Amino acid sequence: MQSNKTDNAHGIRIGADALRDLVRETWLCAGSEQREARLVADNLVMANLSGHDSHGAGMVPRYVRSLRGGGLQLNRHVSVVRNAGAVLTIDGNAGFGQVVAAEAMDHGIAVAQKLGLCAVGLRNAHHIGRIGHWAEQCAAQGLASFHFVNVAGDPLVAPFGGIDARIGTNPFCAAFPRSGKPPLVLDFATSGIAYGKTREAFNKGQQVGVGYLIDAAGRPTTEPGVMHGAPRGSLLPLGGHKGYGLAALCEIFGGALSGGFTTHDRSLVKTDAIWNNMLSVIIDPHVFDAPDAEREAERFIAWVKASPAAADGKAILMPGEPELAMRAERGVTGIPIDAVSWRNLKEAALAAGMASARVDELLSAGRC
Repeated sequence: MQSNKTDNAHGIRIGADALRDLVRETWLCAGSEQREARLVADNLVMANLSGHDSHGAGMVPRYVRSLRGGGLQLNRHVSVVRNAGAVLTIDGNAGFGQVVAAEAMDHGIAVAQKLGLCAVGLRNAHHIGRIGHWAEQCAAQGLASFHFVNVAGDPLVAPFGGIDARIGTNPFCAAFPRSGKPPLVLDFATSGIAYGKTREAFNKGQQVGVGYLIDAAGRPTTEPGVMHGAPRGSLLPLGGHKGYGLAALCEIFGGALSGGFTTHDRSLVKTDAIWNNMLSVIIDPHVFDAPDAEREAERFIAWVKASPAAADGKAILMPGEPELAMRAERGVTGIPIDAVSWRNLKEAALAAGMASARVDELLSAGRC
């Protein structure tokens, strides 16, 4: 990271440490306690490092608007509403998702380590960010997990066969731990692209790929602006009817089984708040009568990777490996932030009470 250069597509590149400091200090200025500010910053910047900019520091302006609008509540912690042994119902109390999801996973991990399995229903959490973060938290303790999440009351995705938004981007995630190796982590929105990726493309003046968007009249388009103005268009589900079906079950498993709420005409959110509910199943692999489970997994991985390379020469990767490669790259070259997102991030920091000179100091120190 030697030069101070501006890229038309990305605006700037900034080092992870400086960006983390900017996010952390923004929330300290807004009133967060030290631990909360650190967890939020670590989570968002890790999303950027992993290549998931849609769930990274670019979320801060919306979080600030949600706080000012009375949605997001600072310095809240989870409440265990019901403890049924291997089943926990947990309320996030409208707190930062980066805090309450971490606490919910801590509770679930402790039960799974004791009983072998735990199902955790987390409800009433403000945006919990990249779901892979929580699967990685479980995997770090040697536990497998899978997670169904709904984005409650915020329809952005048209159902298969429909032309207006009725469903959230509802992510699904699963992870498998590996001894001495990074875990396998599958994490994706059930829409063809995440809503945040349309924000990135719109800010950069770029188009999205074919097959991801329809306008308000149901016509296919590659213009991301249809998601950022009225009348708003819709995202399309991943893989047609298959992604739509998974999105529907994420809505019901995450929103209904958790004791939270699903998206319908009486639950639509009219503010900048983002509400997530998540059903997580956390499993200790050792409780099964499968002493060779990890060895079998490694055999499968080796078998798949031995496939002859396609014409484009790209490596065959397992779930989670693209994120690891991106972390290594961006750890050296910095995190790209487009000019509009950077301006919005600075304005959010100032709105939270940070001094303009401090914002400029962090930019100067961290710019790549």
